[in-house]
Amino acid sequence: MARPARTYIFNDKYVGAGMDRERRDRYIGWLRRGILAECGLMAVAAVLAAGRPVSRIEQSLSNNTLFIEDDYIKWVDFTVSYEALCTAYEWDVKTHGTEHEVGWVDLLAYTAAGTGGTFDKSALKTMEKAAQAISQGEKTMEELAGKLKYFSYYQDAYDAALGGLVGEYREECVDEAGNVTYEERYGLKGYFPLARGFDYTHYDDFGVGRSYGYQRRHLGHDMMGLVGTPIISVESGIVEALGWNQYGGWRIGIRSLDGRRYYYYAHLRQNYPYAEGLEVGSVVTAGDVIGYMGHTGYSTKENVNNIEITHLHWGLELIFDESQKESDNEIWIDLYALTRFLAKHTQPAHKVGDTREWVRSSRIIDPAVEEFQAETPGSSPGAP
Repeated sequence: MARPARTYIFNDKYVGAGMDRERRDRYIGWLRRGILAECGLMAVAAVLAAGRPVSRIEQSLSNNTLFIEDDYIKWVDFTVSYEALCTAYEWDVKTHGTEHEVGWVDLLAYTAAGTGGTFDKSALKTMEKAAQAISQGEKTMEELAGKLKYFSYYQDAYDAALGGLVGEYREECVDEAGNVTYEERYGLKGYFPLARGFDYTHYDDFGVGRSYGYQRRHLGHDMMGLVGTPIISVESGIVEALGWNQYGGWRIGIRSLDGRRYYYYAHLRQNYPYAEGLEVGSVVTAGDVIGYMGHTGYSTKENVNNIEITHLHWGLELIFDESQKESDNEIWIDLYALTRFLAKHTQPAHKVGDTREWVRSSRIIDPAVEEFQAETPGSSPGAP
Protein backbone atom coordinates (compact mmCIF):
# COMPACT_ATOMS: atom_id res chain seq x y z
CA MET A 1 0.00 0.00 0.00
CA ALA A 2 2.87 2.41 0.78
CA ARG A 3 4.77 3.85 -2.15
CA PRO A 4 8.49 4.62 -2.50
CA ALA A 5 9.58 7.98 -1.08
CA ARG A 6 9.18 10.75 -3.65
CA THR A 7 8.16 14.40 -3.80
CA TYR A 8 4.43 15.09 -4.06
CA ILE A 9 2.63 18.35 -4.61
CA PHE A 10 -0.74 18.94 -2.98
CA ASN A 11 -2.63 21.90 -1.59
CA ASP A 12 0.52 24.07 -1.66
CA LYS A 13 2.39 21.68 0.65
CA TYR A 14 5.62 20.06 -0.46
CA VAL A 15 7.10 16.85 0.84
CA GLY A 16 10.77 16.33 0.01
CA ALA A 17 14.25 15.89 1.42
CA GLY A 18 16.86 18.64 1.56
CA MET A 19 16.55 22.38 1.05
CA ASP A 20 18.06 22.36 -2.45
CA ARG A 21 15.65 19.73 -3.61
CA GLU A 22 12.79 21.58 -1.93
CA ARG A 23 13.56 24.79 -3.81
CA ARG A 24 13.92 22.87 -7.05
CA ASP A 25 10.65 21.02 -6.49
CA ARG A 26 8.87 24.24 -5.58
CA TYR A 27 9.92 25.76 -8.89
CA ILE A 28 8.89 22.66 -10.82
CA GLY A 29 5.62 22.61 -8.91
CA TRP A 30 4.84 26.21 -9.80
CA LEU A 31 5.68 25.51 -13.43
CA ARG A 32 3.54 22.39 -13.62
CA ARG A 33 0.61 24.01 -11.84
CA GLY A 34 0.81 27.00 -14.17
CA ILE A 35 0.77 24.79 -17.26
CA LEU A 36 -2.06 22.67 -15.90
CA ALA A 37 -4.12 25.70 -14.88
CA GLU A 38 -3.60 27.29 -18.30
CA CYS A 39 -4.71 24.11 -20.04
CA GLY A 40 -7.71 23.89 -17.75
CA LEU A 41 -8.71 27.48 -18.44
CA MET A 42 -8.36 26.92 -22.18
CA ALA A 43 -10.60 23.84 -21.90
CA VAL A 44 -13.22 25.74 -19.92
CA ALA A 45 -13.09 28.63 -22.38
CA ALA A 46 -13.64 26.22 -25.25
CA VAL A 47 -16.60 24.69 -23.45
CA LEU A 48 -18.15 28.10 -22.75
CA ALA A 49 -17.64 29.10 -26.36
CA ALA A 50 -19.52 25.99 -27.44
CA GLY A 51 -22.39 26.91 -25.14
CA ARG A 52 -22.16 23.74 -23.00
CA PRO A 53 -22.32 23.91 -19.15
CA VAL A 54 -18.94 23.56 -17.43
CA SER A 55 -18.58 20.18 -15.69
CA ARG A 56 -17.28 19.64 -12.16
CA ILE A 57 -14.09 18.11 -13.48
CA GLU A 58 -13.49 20.97 -15.92
CA GLN A 59 -13.99 23.44 -13.10
CA SER A 60 -11.54 21.55 -10.90
CA LEU A 61 -8.96 21.54 -13.68
CA SER A 62 -9.25 25.30 -14.07
CA ASN A 63 -8.56 25.62 -10.32
CA ASN A 64 -5.82 22.96 -10.35
CA THR A 65 -7.54 20.92 -7.62
CA LEU A 66 -7.79 17.56 -9.37
CA PHE A 67 -4.47 15.74 -9.69
CA ILE A 68 -1.11 16.00 -11.41
CA GLU A 69 -0.21 13.50 -14.11
CA ASP A 70 1.47 10.32 -12.82
CA ASP A 71 0.37 11.19 -9.30
CA TYR A 72 -2.40 9.87 -7.05
CA ILE A 73 -5.94 11.24 -6.86
CA LYS A 74 -6.41 13.97 -4.26
CA TRP A 75 -10.06 14.86 -4.68
CA VAL A 76 -13.30 12.93 -5.31
CA ASP A 77 -16.79 14.41 -5.41
CA PHE A 78 -18.93 11.26 -5.12
CA THR A 79 -22.22 12.38 -6.64
CA VAL A 80 -23.56 9.03 -7.87
CA SER A 81 -27.31 8.91 -7.23
CA TYR A 82 -29.27 6.05 -5.69
CA GLU A 83 -31.01 5.45 -9.02
CA ALA A 84 -27.69 5.28 -10.87
CA LEU A 85 -26.26 2.82 -8.33
CA CYS A 86 -29.31 0.57 -8.70
CA THR A 87 -29.31 0.72 -12.51
CA ALA A 88 -25.59 0.00 -12.87
CA TYR A 89 -25.76 -2.81 -10.30
CA GLU A 90 -28.71 -4.49 -12.02
CA TRP A 91 -26.87 -4.49 -15.35
CA ASP A 92 -23.77 -5.94 -13.68
CA VAL A 93 -25.69 -8.81 -12.08
CA LYS A 94 -27.83 -9.48 -15.16
CA THR A 95 -24.85 -9.78 -17.49
CA HIS A 96 -22.43 -11.52 -15.12
CA GLY A 97 -21.09 -14.70 -16.64
CA THR A 98 -22.31 -13.82 -20.15
CA GLU A 99 -20.15 -13.12 -23.16
CA HIS A 100 -20.71 -9.38 -22.82
CA GLU A 101 -20.50 -8.40 -19.16
CA VAL A 102 -21.34 -4.87 -18.02
CA GLY A 103 -19.26 -3.90 -14.98
CA TRP A 104 -21.12 -1.49 -12.73
CA VAL A 105 -18.08 0.62 -11.83
CA ASP A 106 -17.14 1.05 -15.50
CA LEU A 107 -20.73 1.93 -16.41
CA LEU A 108 -20.91 4.58 -13.70
CA ALA A 109 -17.50 5.95 -14.71
CA TYR A 110 -18.53 6.14 -18.37
CA THR A 111 -21.68 8.05 -17.47
CA ALA A 112 -19.86 10.47 -15.14
CA ALA A 113 -17.12 11.10 -17.69
CA GLY A 114 -19.74 12.25 -20.17
CA THR A 115 -21.71 14.42 -17.75
CA GLY A 116 -19.04 15.79 -15.43
CA GLY A 117 -20.33 13.71 -12.52
CA THR A 118 -24.02 14.61 -12.89
CA PHE A 119 -26.55 11.77 -12.59
CA ASP A 120 -29.86 13.24 -13.73
CA LYS A 121 -32.57 11.58 -15.87
CA SER A 122 -30.62 12.28 -19.02
CA ALA A 123 -27.53 10.61 -17.56
CA LEU A 124 -29.59 7.52 -16.64
CA LYS A 125 -30.77 7.27 -20.25
CA THR A 126 -27.16 7.50 -21.41
CA MET A 127 -26.27 4.73 -18.97
CA GLU A 128 -29.08 2.46 -20.19
CA LYS A 129 -28.16 3.02 -23.83
CA ALA A 130 -24.51 2.18 -23.20
CA ALA A 131 -25.36 -0.91 -21.15
CA GLN A 132 -27.65 -2.24 -23.85
CA ALA A 133 -25.03 -1.68 -26.55
CA ILE A 134 -22.37 -3.52 -24.52
CA SER A 135 -24.65 -6.39 -23.46
CA GLN A 136 -25.72 -7.00 -27.06
CA GLY A 137 -22.15 -6.99 -28.34
CA GLU A 138 -22.62 -3.86 -30.41
CA LYS A 139 -19.93 -1.91 -28.54
CA THR A 140 -17.26 -2.48 -25.93
CA MET A 141 -16.66 -0.20 -22.99
CA GLU A 142 -13.23 0.60 -24.45
CA GLU A 143 -14.88 1.80 -27.66
CA LEU A 144 -17.51 3.86 -25.86
CA ALA A 145 -15.10 5.46 -23.38
CA GLY A 146 -12.19 5.88 -25.76
CA LYS A 147 -12.80 9.56 -26.43
CA LEU A 148 -13.84 10.50 -22.89
CA LYS A 149 -10.93 12.38 -21.36
CA TYR A 150 -11.82 11.76 -17.71
CA PHE A 151 -13.02 8.17 -17.90
CA SER A 152 -9.89 6.74 -16.26
CA TYR A 153 -10.18 9.26 -13.41
CA TYR A 154 -13.78 8.32 -12.66
CA GLN A 155 -12.99 4.63 -13.11
CA ASP A 156 -10.25 4.80 -10.48
CA ALA A 157 -12.27 7.04 -8.14
CA TYR A 158 -15.42 4.91 -8.27
CA ASP A 159 -13.48 1.66 -7.99
CA ALA A 160 -11.91 3.04 -4.83
CA ALA A 161 -15.35 3.86 -3.42
CA LEU A 162 -17.27 0.75 -4.56
CA GLY A 163 -14.66 -1.86 -5.44
CA GLY A 164 -15.29 -4.25 -2.53
CA LEU A 165 -19.08 -4.24 -2.48
CA VAL A 166 -20.00 -6.49 -5.43
CA GLY A 167 -18.52 -9.85 -6.34
CA GLU A 168 -18.58 -13.58 -5.78
CA TYR A 169 -19.19 -15.11 -2.36
CA ARG A 170 -20.67 -18.23 -0.78
CA GLU A 171 -23.80 -17.96 1.33
CA GLU A 172 -24.82 -20.24 4.19
CA CYS A 173 -27.95 -22.32 3.58
CA VAL A 174 -29.62 -24.45 6.25
CA ASP A 175 -32.19 -27.11 5.30
CA GLU A 176 -35.09 -28.36 7.44
CA ALA A 177 -32.89 -31.02 9.01
CA GLY A 178 -30.38 -28.40 10.11
CA ASN A 179 -27.71 -29.36 7.57
CA VAL A 180 -25.49 -26.46 6.56
CA THR A 181 -24.21 -25.96 3.03
CA TYR A 182 -22.74 -22.97 1.21
CA GLU A 183 -24.05 -21.92 -2.19
CA GLU A 184 -22.22 -19.81 -4.75
CA ARG A 185 -23.56 -16.30 -5.20
CA TYR A 186 -22.70 -13.21 -7.24
CA GLY A 187 -23.95 -9.79 -6.34
CA LEU A 188 -23.96 -7.36 -3.46
CA LYS A 189 -21.71 -8.75 -0.74
CA GLY A 190 -21.47 -5.45 1.12
CA TYR A 191 -24.06 -4.92 3.87
CA PHE A 192 -26.28 -2.19 5.27
CA PRO A 193 -24.59 -0.80 8.43
CA LEU A 194 -27.49 -1.64 10.80
CA ALA A 195 -28.91 -5.08 11.58
CA ARG A 196 -32.18 -5.98 9.87
CA GLY A 197 -35.41 -5.02 11.62
CA PHE A 198 -34.06 -2.17 13.77
CA ASP A 199 -35.76 1.18 13.24
CA TYR A 200 -33.74 4.17 12.08
CA THR A 201 -34.08 7.55 10.39
CA HIS A 202 -31.58 9.41 8.25
CA TYR A 203 -31.17 12.25 5.77
CA ASP A 204 -28.33 13.68 3.72
CA ASP A 205 -26.27 15.56 6.30
CA PHE A 206 -22.85 15.41 4.64
CA GLY A 207 -20.98 18.70 4.86
CA VAL A 208 -23.18 20.21 7.57
CA GLY A 209 -21.27 22.37 10.07
CA ARG A 210 -20.00 21.02 13.39
CA SER A 211 -18.68 23.21 16.19
CA TYR A 212 -17.42 20.93 19.00
CA GLY A 213 -13.68 21.53 19.39
CA TYR A 214 -13.45 23.66 16.25
CA GLN A 215 -15.53 24.65 13.23
CA ARG A 216 -15.58 21.79 10.73
CA ARG A 217 -17.71 19.95 8.18
CA HIS A 218 -19.57 16.73 8.93
CA LEU A 219 -17.68 14.11 6.94
CA GLY A 220 -19.95 11.12 7.38
CA HIS A 221 -23.53 9.92 7.48
CA ASP A 222 -25.68 9.84 10.62
CA MET A 223 -28.33 7.16 11.21
CA MET A 224 -30.57 7.83 14.21
CA GLY A 225 -31.90 4.86 16.17
CA LEU A 226 -32.00 3.13 19.56
CA VAL A 227 -29.20 2.42 22.01
CA GLY A 228 -27.91 -1.10 21.48
CA THR A 229 -28.85 -1.45 17.80
CA PRO A 230 -26.27 -3.90 16.36
CA ILE A 231 -23.80 -2.27 13.98
CA ILE A 232 -22.83 -4.33 10.93
CA SER A 233 -19.51 -4.27 9.08
CA VAL A 234 -20.30 -2.93 5.61
CA GLU A 235 -17.32 -4.62 3.99
CA SER A 236 -14.77 -7.26 4.93
CA GLY A 237 -11.58 -5.79 6.31
CA ILE A 238 -9.06 -5.39 9.12
CA VAL A 239 -9.77 -3.54 12.37
CA GLU A 240 -7.31 -0.66 12.30
CA ALA A 241 -8.62 1.51 15.14
CA LEU A 242 -10.55 0.65 18.29
CA GLY A 243 -11.07 2.76 21.39
CA TRP A 244 -11.97 6.26 22.53
CA ASN A 245 -11.84 9.41 20.46
CA GLN A 246 -13.07 12.69 21.94
CA TYR A 247 -15.08 13.47 18.81
CA GLY A 248 -16.39 10.00 17.90
CA GLY A 249 -16.59 8.51 21.40
CA TRP A 250 -16.17 4.75 21.30
CA ARG A 251 -15.37 4.08 17.64
CA ILE A 252 -14.13 1.45 15.21
CA GLY A 253 -11.98 1.97 12.11
CA ILE A 254 -11.88 -0.85 9.55
CA ARG A 255 -9.60 -0.85 6.49
CA SER A 256 -10.75 -2.75 3.40
CA LEU A 257 -8.57 -5.68 2.40
CA ASP A 258 -7.33 -3.87 -0.71
CA GLY A 259 -6.34 -0.89 1.46
CA ARG A 260 -8.35 1.69 -0.50
CA ARG A 261 -11.26 2.27 1.90
CA TYR A 262 -11.35 3.18 5.58
CA TYR A 263 -14.73 2.68 7.28
CA TYR A 264 -15.36 4.68 10.43
CA TYR A 265 -18.15 3.78 12.90
CA ALA A 266 -18.60 6.22 15.81
CA HIS A 267 -20.62 7.13 18.94
CA LEU A 268 -20.97 3.50 20.01
CA ARG A 269 -22.73 2.38 23.19
CA GLN A 270 -21.53 3.37 26.64
CA ASN A 271 -19.99 0.53 28.73
CA TYR A 272 -20.49 -2.13 26.03
CA PRO A 273 -19.54 -0.62 22.66
CA TYR A 274 -17.96 -3.55 20.78
CA ALA A 275 -18.70 -7.11 19.73
CA GLU A 276 -17.07 -9.72 21.96
CA GLY A 277 -13.51 -10.53 20.91
CA LEU A 278 -13.07 -7.62 18.51
CA GLU A 279 -9.59 -6.07 18.67
CA VAL A 280 -7.12 -4.16 16.55
CA GLY A 281 -5.87 -6.55 13.88
CA SER A 282 -9.07 -8.63 13.78
CA VAL A 283 -10.22 -9.66 10.31
CA VAL A 284 -13.97 -9.15 9.95
CA THR A 285 -16.26 -10.43 7.23
CA ALA A 286 -18.91 -8.23 5.65
CA GLY A 287 -22.11 -8.67 7.67
CA ASP A 288 -20.44 -9.33 11.03
CA VAL A 289 -21.79 -7.57 14.11
CA ILE A 290 -18.97 -5.27 15.21
CA GLY A 291 -20.57 -2.99 17.81
CA TYR A 292 -23.68 -1.26 19.15
CA MET A 293 -25.29 2.12 18.60
CA GLY A 294 -25.01 4.73 21.33
CA HIS A 295 -24.30 8.41 21.87
CA THR A 296 -20.78 8.59 23.32
CA GLY A 297 -18.31 11.32 22.42
CA TYR A 298 -17.60 15.03 22.59
CA SER A 299 -15.44 14.55 25.66
CA THR A 300 -11.77 14.07 26.47
CA LYS A 301 -12.91 11.76 29.26
CA GLU A 302 -13.67 8.18 28.16
CA ASN A 303 -17.08 6.51 28.23
CA VAL A 304 -19.12 9.71 28.38
CA ASN A 305 -22.52 10.27 26.68
CA ASN A 306 -22.22 13.86 25.48
CA ILE A 307 -23.98 13.36 22.15
CA GLU A 308 -27.62 14.47 22.46
CA ILE A 309 -29.18 12.13 19.89
CA THR A 310 -28.49 8.39 19.76
CA HIS A 311 -27.10 7.57 16.34
CA LEU A 312 -24.44 5.81 14.32
CA HIS A 313 -22.01 8.04 12.48
CA TRP A 314 -20.44 6.05 9.69
CA GLY A 315 -17.90 7.46 7.29
CA LEU A 316 -15.91 6.28 4.31
CA GLU A 317 -12.45 7.64 3.53
CA LEU A 318 -10.85 6.89 0.16
CA ILE A 319 -7.11 6.29 0.22
CA PHE A 320 -5.05 6.48 -2.97
CA ASP A 321 -1.76 6.95 -1.13
CA GLU A 322 -0.86 6.29 2.50
CA SER A 323 0.15 9.93 2.96
CA GLN A 324 -3.55 10.81 2.71
CA LYS A 325 -4.71 8.58 5.56
CA GLU A 326 -4.36 11.09 8.40
CA SER A 327 -3.61 14.45 6.84
CA ASP A 328 -5.12 17.68 5.59
CA ASN A 329 -5.88 15.86 2.34
CA GLU A 330 -8.28 13.16 3.52
CA ILE A 331 -11.04 12.22 1.06
CA TRP A 332 -14.38 11.50 2.74
CA ILE A 333 -17.43 10.98 0.54
CA ASP A 334 -21.17 11.58 0.84
CA LEU A 335 -22.82 8.26 1.81
CA TYR A 336 -26.53 9.07 1.64
CA ALA A 337 -27.20 7.43 -1.74
CA LEU A 338 -24.88 4.52 -0.94
CA THR A 339 -26.63 3.92 2.40
CA ARG A 340 -29.98 3.70 0.60
CA PHE A 341 -28.46 1.32 -1.93
CA LEU A 342 -26.97 -0.95 0.75
CA ALA A 343 -30.48 -1.41 2.20
CA LYS A 344 -30.84 -4.01 -0.56
CA HIS A 345 -28.63 -6.31 1.53
CA THR A 346 -29.33 -6.39 5.27
CA GLN A 347 -28.05 -8.84 7.87
CA PRO A 348 -30.38 -10.28 10.52
CA ALA A 349 -28.89 -10.69 13.99
CA HIS A 350 -29.97 -12.57 17.10
CA LYS A 351 -29.29 -12.03 20.77
CA VAL A 352 -26.94 -14.38 22.62
CA GLY A 353 -28.92 -15.70 25.61
CA ASP A 354 -29.33 -13.19 28.42
CA THR A 355 -26.19 -11.25 27.45
CA ARG A 356 -25.95 -7.88 25.74
CA GLU A 357 -24.27 -9.55 22.77
CA TRP A 358 -25.75 -9.99 19.29
CA VAL A 359 -24.34 -12.07 16.41
CA ARG A 360 -25.16 -12.37 12.74
CA SER A 361 -27.87 -14.91 11.88
CA SER A 362 -26.49 -16.08 8.54
CA ARG A 363 -22.92 -16.36 7.35
CA ILE A 364 -21.08 -15.83 4.10
CA ILE A 365 -17.64 -16.88 2.97
CA ASP A 366 -15.87 -13.98 1.28
CA PRO A 367 -13.08 -15.13 -1.11
CA ALA A 368 -11.27 -11.86 -0.40
CA VAL A 369 -10.99 -12.83 3.29
CA GLU A 370 -9.79 -16.33 2.41
CA GLU A 371 -7.14 -14.89 0.10
CA PHE A 372 -5.99 -12.34 2.68
CA GLN A 373 -5.71 -14.92 5.47
CA ALA A 374 -3.82 -17.31 3.19
CA GLU A 375 -1.33 -14.55 2.39
CA THR A 376 -1.16 -13.27 5.99
CA PRO A 377 -0.39 -16.14 8.38
CA GLY A 378 -1.41 -15.41 11.96
CA SER A 379 -4.10 -12.86 11.07
CA SER A 380 -6.76 -12.63 13.78
CA PRO A 381 -10.19 -14.16 13.25
CA GLY A 382 -13.12 -11.80 12.90
CA ALA A 383 -16.10 -11.01 15.06
CA PRO A 384 -18.51 -13.85 15.92
